[in-house]
Amino acid sequence: MNLAIWDIESSGASTDWSSIIEIGGVLVDQNFKEIDRFNLRCSLPDGEIFQAMALIVNRTSIKQLTKTNLSHYQMLGEVEKIFKKWSPAIFLGWSSIGFDEELIRKEFFKGLRYPYISSAAPNKRHDGINIARAAYAVDSSILQTEINEKNNVVFKLESLARMQGLDTSDAHSAIADAELTTKILSIVKKKQKNTWESFLKTANKSDTETIIKKGEIITLNEYYYGKSRLHLVVPLHPKYCVHPIYNGWYYSVDLRTDVESLLNLSINELKNEMKKSPKFLRTIRANKAPIIIGSEFGMKVEPYNNMDLNLLKNRANLVQKDEKFSQNILTALREVAEEKEQSKSQEDIYAEESIYTKFTSNKDTALFPAWHAASWKDKLNLLDKFDDERLVGFGKKIIYQEAPETLPADMFKKIKREIAKRLLSERKERWWTIPTLFTEIDTLREKYTNENDNEKLKLLDEFNDYAMVIQKKYENA
Repeated sequence: MNLAIWDIESSGASTDWSSIIEIGGVLVDQNFKEIDRFNLRCSLPDGEIFQAMALIVNRTSIKQLTKTNLSHYQMLGEVEKIFKKWSPAIFLGWSSIGFDEELIRKEFFKGLRYPYISSAAPNKRHDGINIARAAYAVDSSILQTEINEKNNVVFKLESLARMQGLDTSDAHSAIADAELTTKILSIVKKKQKNTWESFLKTANKSDTETIIKKGEIITLNEYYYGKSRLHLVVPLHPKYCVHPIYNGWYYSVDLRTDVESLLNLSINELKNEMKKSPKFLRTIRANKAPIIIGSEFGMKVEPYNNMDLNLLKNRANLVQKDEKFSQNILTALREVAEEKEQSKSQEDIYAEESIYTKFTSNKDTALFPAWHAASWKDKLNLLDKFDDERLVGFGKKIIYQEAPETLPADMFKKIKREIAKRLLSERKERWWTIPTLFTEIDTLREKYTNENDNEKLKLLDEFNDYAMVIQKKYENA
């Protein structure tokens, strides 16, 4: 299967409230021979504001943010075409499952496009940083690395690429980061051919579930407290190994644990044990491309390499055979999840934050292609066919941004007022506001003045002028 290696640059750090402003990708075959590539940049959607630090990191000027050939809506349409053309493939980036994937899903959701284009069959997904961390955990000589002040290995893309002797002068542009990810992964494959295939076996949920339900001893790679670690685990009983509430969360027992001492504990006692460190229970998120490799790798590292093989096998056997024990763990997990749900904030969830709260119906999803193919005037009429009010709201905002002249005057004014209310809010909001941006600019200006960084100070002046223009536009909404 081909690898679609991609990267985005965004207007902020929130996947709910930021926009993609640049996206690039490289399509390679299994031997890392390039097949295709793309790089697209768009303007910031009308009615949204950026985080100054995000633009400084990805070196975006106001001119680049406003004077591009593509609008945000047009760019998403191009990305959808390219991703469809590249399918089937394994889509992956660097630290992409936690950010890039989430952002593009939410952008497609708000853009009236199918959100799961990069992960739904026939496509699969993975994450370059997880592969690199796992490869390093198996053999630390595979990659040259920097060590930070906490004595931990640095897995940031620019650092890792530079340590391999790669040119990182264009790092933090979308296509450059996609290229660097491609080059690092090609090094991993070349040096670890045996584990490379294992890494990719978990690139979709059903394949991962098949591995877990075999009930064999496996090695799970996890990254926490700045270190990449290998854990020798055995999944719970095949009938009772998946979380009763959280879809795709599977559970396994770390074989460093004295399993016998846990078998007859009550539900409350198990809940208490779950809070202790080191954890006896390890979560495997089947839909997030977990790293699962053969048991032989875990058996080579501490503390498992100092344990009797028969003891490890016996513990695994106890976990796999005791249905009641696995049932009790699931009951404990359900109670913990319900307690957590009850203590959650009762704040309203905005439509932009609701992609997983309520999934878009197949009926509405089927209407997307016709909606995009229609004229702007017809797009407004076609919104009546959608059952989901969130999609209707998103559609109206797209028309406001792309063809405001086609909206009735009262609808135009209403949308503009809603945008103004958000942008000009003096409260601490979940999204970036103009007052928040001004505060951020002032803070950064002090920092860069002290550092005598005139280039960044000039950017901040541009940002400030732009924000004042937007503020003036919406003050009289």
